[in-house]
Amino acid sequence: MSIIKMYAPFFSASNWLHVLTSGKDWLIILTLILMECLLSVDNAVVLAAQTKVLPTKKEQEKSLFYGMWGAYIFRFIVIGIGTYLINFWEIKLAGSLYLFYLAFKFFYDQRHPQKAQAEEKAEGEKIAQHSPKKGKHFLSLFWRTVISIEAMDIVFSIDSVLAALAVSNNPVVVLIGGMIGILCMRGVAEIIIKLMDIIPELQPMAYVLIAIIALKLLVSLPPLHYELPNTVFAIIVFGVLIITIAFHFLRLKKHGR
Repeated sequence: MSIIKMYAPFFSASNWLHVLTSGKDWLIILTLILMECLLSVDNAVVLAAQTKVLPTKKEQEKSLFYGMWGAYIFRFIVIGIGTYLINFWEIKLAGSLYLFYLAFKFFYDQRHPQKAQAEEKAEGEKIAQHSPKKGKHFLSLFWRTVISIEAMDIVFSIDSVLAALAVSNNPVVVLIGGMIGILCMRGVAEIIIKLMDIIPELQPMAYVLIAIIALKLLVSLPPLHYELPNTVFAIIVFGVLIITIAFHFLRLKKHGR
């Protein structure tokens, strides 16, 4: 398959018009934005921490701005490739198993917090190794920070892109959802963090949704070949969200808070 055919849907005016005027597609886009925000808020905090090595607030904001545009370019590239690869049942199977692994790992870590903390500490040391260091460099501190942000962004966004492609095979829908999600995630990270502090059940809910997406991908494989309608999936996602919030407040009421 040629690169032109792979990225043709991005440049199809009729495809864009259909997506922008379709209520069903916007429902899926809102679903993808919700998933992006819930799954990537911790990543936003890490990326923001990467900028703290820069001396001024202006340089910190500028590096995040450049990093966001780099994330957009990467999303465009990887979505085009992923839209093609996701048509192969072997890739779908691998993607489904990986998403199941993410959900399992989250709940396993919840039951084994000490082991999870040790892994987080090791991951933090790994991230620190990629942070700009003092010494003689060909690039300025600012550009080294931007490159560091880009590298971390690429690693962090793979999970989100895979989950999005499992929800919709229209690259324009995935691109719009991902890009608005990145903007929201970067812009309102602190608000989302506070909201998740108020309603801690939102985080496990996100991984329940990941498991549902993995199941959606798995049942589409042969011999079942069952495609869960995107509208039904979106209703399930927002239904789970409403149930999670209702459960939280019912629990507070039960404990008299």
